[in-house]
Amino acid sequence: MKKARIAGWVGCLALLAGCAAPQEVETQQPAPAAQAERPISDVESLLLYYRHIGKLEESQLSREHEISRRAYARERSDFNRVRLAMLLGLPNTALSDDARALELLAPVAKKEGGEFSALAALLATQLQERQRLNALAQDLQQKLDALKSLERSMMERKR
Repeated sequence: MKKARIAGWVGCLALLAGCAAPQEVETQQPAPAAQAERPISDVESLLLYYRHIGKLEESQLSREHEISRRAYARERSDFNRVRLAMLLGLPNTALSDDARALELLAPVAKKEGGEFSALAALLATQLQERQRLNALAQDLQQKLDALKSLERSMMERKR
């Protein structure tokens, strides 16, 4: 009888051990979320940074500008150049300085096969286009002002 009980317990333990085995296999495989995670590149990091700074208030932008300026002064890497240029290229901010941003981006954009060259070229193209459109808008505003002035003078002559 004792042998039958022992055999029964051994059988139960074997069954339990068999049930536990698939769980070990499952825990060895990474979860789906962990499989999707991967280290981001420096370019992706800068793109996320650009999205982040676009949402900041003016005081936070000033603080971020100071941090980026110091990082660039400490290490004049392509990463720090593009990062600072992104801040300076933000439209409608007190920090906006398209000319300086383009100056920072030019050497990076010219590097053949550089890690940041495509991003720098894209940003430089956007800044140049914005400068072109601003110049066009100013020219059109001057023409409109001239037409308004001409209209006023014609109205005064009729009186």
